[in-house]
Amino acid sequence: MSLVGPRPLLHRYMAHYSARQNRRHECRPGITGWVAVNGRNTGSWAERFEQDVFYVENLGWVLDLQILLKTVLTVVSREGVDPGFADQMPEFGGT
Repeated sequence: MSLVGPRPLLHRYMAHYSARQNRRHECRPGITGWVAVNGRNTGSWAERFEQDVFYVENLGWVLDLQILLKTVLTVVSREGVDPGFADQMPEFGGT
């Protein structure tokens, strides 16, 4: 596991990934990532996978630094948290 990268998901979801969604595995998973600083649990599964693929396609230390800085601001401000959404995303069943 890395500090920055796509957040790991449940192993059982892998059977439902499209080829594009599976690209999220081209880098190591991370504690924080592009999805975490761009809406966290407020986006749909499709939006989250697209953000993971964006990260993979734009991988680099500049993006990682941007994510780390934005993580601190996101955590402090609690931006992107939908309190009515419970603690989890709904089950992923494919797109």
